[in-house]
Amino acid sequence: MTTPTMADKGQTPPRIHATAIVDPGAELADGVQVGPYAIIGPNVQIDDGTVVGPHAYIEKDTRIGRECFIAKGAVLGTDPQDLKYEGEETLLIVGDRTTIREFATLNRGTRASGSSVVGSGCLLMAYSHVPHDSRIGDHVIIANAVQMGGHVVIEDWATIGGLTAIHQFVRIGTHAFVGGASRVSKDIPPYTRAAGSPCALYGLNSVGLERRGLTKETRLALKRAYRTLFSSEMNLSQAIEEIHSQGELTEEVDRLVAFIEASERGVTV
Repeated sequence: MTTPTMADKGQTPPRIHATAIVDPGAELADGVQVGPYAIIGPNVQIDDGTVVGPHAYIEKDTRIGRECFIAKGAVLGTDPQDLKYEGEETLLIVGDRTTIREFATLNRGTRASGSSVVGSGCLLMAYSHVPHDSRIGDHVIIANAVQMGGHVVIEDWATIGGLTAIHQFVRIGTHAFVGGASRVSKDIPPYTRAAGSPCALYGLNSVGLERRGLTKETRLALKRAYRTLFSSEMNLSQAIEEIHSQGELTEEVDRLVAFIEASERGVTV
């Protein structure tokens, strides 16, 4: 009895350019394409339909999801740029349908968390850097030459403008927008718009929230909460108490307040 081949099953085997180098310990799923002079190292797993462009380098210990695009010269899965790193085994994990453009660099984690993670549906533009132990959510846009320190958290649907520098351990909340060439040293609350050096808040990310389908009622509730938190004479602790005293919170306002309460670096105002 003959064992069915990939073609018999309707599958497309990986297409690897003759000049590419793929370690025997790498696992490439159906439909993966590897371009000229790309290098894929040991313990790399790449899922269905992902395209690895020419001269891309995936060093080792990396997991890449389905239907991603990795452009020319991108570098993934390299050692953390952290003096505390001592060669421990860690991972870089990239979700599905994420695009990583030219010369972006993504490091693995350290023993602090064991991994660096980029979610699904993200766009990481040219020359951006994702450092060790970072957590990038789903549908995040990181523009050209954004640089960040280790342990940064960027939540779902956030957008970071080009040339922005983000301090280590900073958190950027869901649906936040950070303008280009900003210096971010404190947490950016969810749903807000921030920019500058030093960074400051400039209201809600109103355009982004409307585009993403948040209802008018939800946006009004966030607007009222924003005014209480950042445009009143109360300090943040007093403002949070005032918001809680108003009764049951919407899911979005509750997330905004919880983010501020959990901040260890302090929030941008």
